[in-house]
Amino acid sequence: MTRHSPEEMAHEPSIAELASGGLLTCDVSATLGDAIQRMHAARASCVLVTQDDDICGIWSEGDVRRLDFSDPDLLDAPIAQSMSSPVVRIAHGAGLDEAALLMKRRCLRRLLVEDDEGHPLGIVTQSDIVLGQRVEHYLTMRDIGSIVIHPPLVLAASLPLDAAIARMREANVDATVIDYGNGALGIFTERDMVTLLAERRLGCCLGEAGNPTLLTRPRSMALMHAVELLRKKAFRHLGVLDEQGELCGLLSFGDIMAGLEYEVVLQLKETLKVRDHALRASSEHLRLAQRVINASMDGIMMTDAHGVIQSVNPSFTVLTGYSAEEAVGNRPSMLSSGRQTPEFYRNMWSTLLEQDYWQGEIWNRRKNGDIYPEWLTITAIRDDEGQILQFAAIFSDISDRKRREAQIHRLAYFDDLTGLANRRLFLDRLEQARANAHRHGHRMAVMFLDLDLFKRINDTLGHHAGDQVLSTIARRLQATVGEGESVARLGGDEFTILIHEVESLDGLESLSARLIESIGRPFEVLGHLLNVSTSIGISVYPEDGQNGEMLLKYADTAMYRAKEAGRNQWCFYQSHMGQKDHQALTLEQSLRRALDNDALEVVYQPQAALEDKRLVGFEALLRWNDPELGVVSPQQFIPLAEKLGMIDRIGRWVLERVCAQLHAWRHLPRVPVAVNVSALQLSDRRFVDDVEKCLERYALSPELIELELTESALLPNAETTHRMLQRLRDRGIRLLIDDFGTGYSSLSYLRRLPVSALKIDASFVRELPDSYEDGELIGAILAMANALGLDVIAEGAETDAQADFLRAQGCKIVQGYWLSRPLDVAAAGEWLDRLPADDVSP
Repeated sequence: MTRHSPEEMAHEPSIAELASGGLLTCDVSATLGDAIQRMHAARASCVLVTQDDDICGIWSEGDVRRLDFSDPDLLDAPIAQSMSSPVVRIAHGAGLDEAALLMKRRCLRRLLVEDDEGHPLGIVTQSDIVLGQRVEHYLTMRDIGSIVIHPPLVLAASLPLDAAIARMREANVDATVIDYGNGALGIFTERDMVTLLAERRLGCCLGEAGNPTLLTRPRSMALMHAVELLRKKAFRHLGVLDEQGELCGLLSFGDIMAGLEYEVVLQLKETLKVRDHALRASSEHLRLAQRVINASMDGIMMTDAHGVIQSVNPSFTVLTGYSAEEAVGNRPSMLSSGRQTPEFYRNMWSTLLEQDYWQGEIWNRRKNGDIYPEWLTITAIRDDEGQILQFAAIFSDISDRKRREAQIHRLAYFDDLTGLANRRLFLDRLEQARANAHRHGHRMAVMFLDLDLFKRINDTLGHHAGDQVLSTIARRLQATVGEGESVARLGGDEFTILIHEVESLDGLESLSARLIESIGRPFEVLGHLLNVSTSIGISVYPEDGQNGEMLLKYADTAMYRAKEAGRNQWCFYQSHMGQKDHQALTLEQSLRRALDNDALEVVYQPQAALEDKRLVGFEALLRWNDPELGVVSPQQFIPLAEKLGMIDRIGRWVLERVCAQLHAWRHLPRVPVAVNVSALQLSDRRFVDDVEKCLERYALSPELIELELTESALLPNAETTHRMLQRLRDRGIRLLIDDFGTGYSSLSYLRRLPVSALKIDASFVRELPDSYEDGELIGAILAMANALGLDVIAEGAETDAQADFLRAQGCKIVQGYWLSRPLDVAAAGEWLDRLPADDVSP
């Protein structure tokens, strides 16, 4: 910063002297892109917009954060749509204090200076005014740390540019620190945004857009040296380090200008201390002191030793609404909001009288009744004998700062996508709840939720769809739990719920059931009807753990047990879950042994026409009756086989067994048999050849084998899978989509698949005819299938009422206990034997 002689310090330049000439302009018909190109080429911070040679608006770097960077037509928009209008002007003969107050009242960064004829002379900025007031001696008395009062916004370098700008807009900051990892920091400012627009580089990430080097200095550095450094380096921002070398703030010229007012108090105190000397000095010195007070952007109030107001400055009136005439003779209590307690004021006066100084945050009331926060500094002024003569108070409205702090707090403790508490806030609440439960001797619980197969949504529909799913799930969780419970998103698709007081485990089970039901309701995302399920793990204090980390860990463990048990269910943590690991190992060994010893069994569940129960097909189902374990449910061993990579071997075994049985039935009337196919089998390029060889080996017509595939099995490697399915269809093998309605297929994707039929999942039939929602969904599926020329088979029909409902809806084929349980080979043969002889298939 340029140092001035005493003679130069005494001269305050005029507005006209401070105004920068060479105004940059563009016509009102110009596009935003044209205006930005002109600013970028001229290295200017603003451009004036003209119409018929008259200035009608202004567009500056400060306007760039309001732009929508995701708009592909952003730069083609007229500059008139985003400019600020009208341009605030000031006469060239106006004083600096008048300009300062105008900027303060209108929240402006710059003014257009005009001559006596109204012609523009140039632009004057806040920094021009502050530096023009010759405040160098103030800057030498303060360090950086006294200016920086809130932490910086720090964003990851990998963050997309539009997301980073949205975060800056939300936090209301003109710059953000870029975290490149491993301690490397950079900076991204409004000027960088203008440069990106000028160079049309909008598709990059934050790390590519900003300056990879952030200049940093310790908070103890004198503010004067910091300003000199910024000017020397031609930087606008400086990183501030605390005593441990950690980044604690970001210093800008705006912060420096806002922080100058405290030095006004010191100057005022020194001026009043030497009052007797000042009275003997020239009246010019008194006018200079008054100009300092009048030009201050903060409110200043002087009282006598008894607290009676003697004078106020113009900013006092701006901030409080009370004129000088209304304030003088009154006491500061006229501003009291009633929020501070008597104890607060006793402590304040005790500190002030002991130390001659008090500073802090206080809430006051304006004349119109508005209550606002202010930063207040009070200084006691004593005479040579130590007696208090006056009190000087300087205050500023910190409403904007409080809002920024609230925004930063929200970003630090709440999930940006869902608005739920994040991991940090959840762990804080968990520890408080645990301490409260310990103190009052009651139980509490942690519920850990993880969405089942959520990765498939991101992989197939994209992360935007995944984000919408997470937001929907978050709303459903909050609507389901009680008002006093805490819901959080730990990250990804993991959620937690804190139950502060548990009366019984039955209550936790009831809540778990409601959560699963709520999350499981279908909803539409980007044109896709999705069904999402969740697995829930539960840990209880004090039985399962004595601290928050243990409770969260054990709830996570229980959640994985719920997934292993088949997903879409809940599980309490048990101390003997290690024993369950041993049981899982036993089940694995037994399954391998059963497959090696040909101990699995295929049963056949009939599919028949609803009108006359005429047999039209079978579905082949796998059963396992172990000599030691007894009957093992497919819901238990099929997921285990998938996990162990055995499902491909089991699938080939089932296909072989079904083909052999169809060959054994060659002298009976035969119907097609549907075999389930896993995603792993579809990923095997040899699958089609294996099916063909199996049919040839047993001399079977392709029409006798149908392959059932789930929606989820169709999505990975979609194009490759589609070609494989087309080969099967070309060979005469019918393809069916199993469990339809529980996956993620879109109508456009379904139209391209070479499938012949859909199987409505049993979960939609179970509540018929009582469930209106399920009835509507089945009607929609039947209508869609009819439009696409697909057959429909309804699974899970168990009652006459369900069969009647399906028949009325136009469904023609049904499968379920209403018709028959799965049959062994002999019983299935009896069904075939009852068919007319002309139904014999080759």
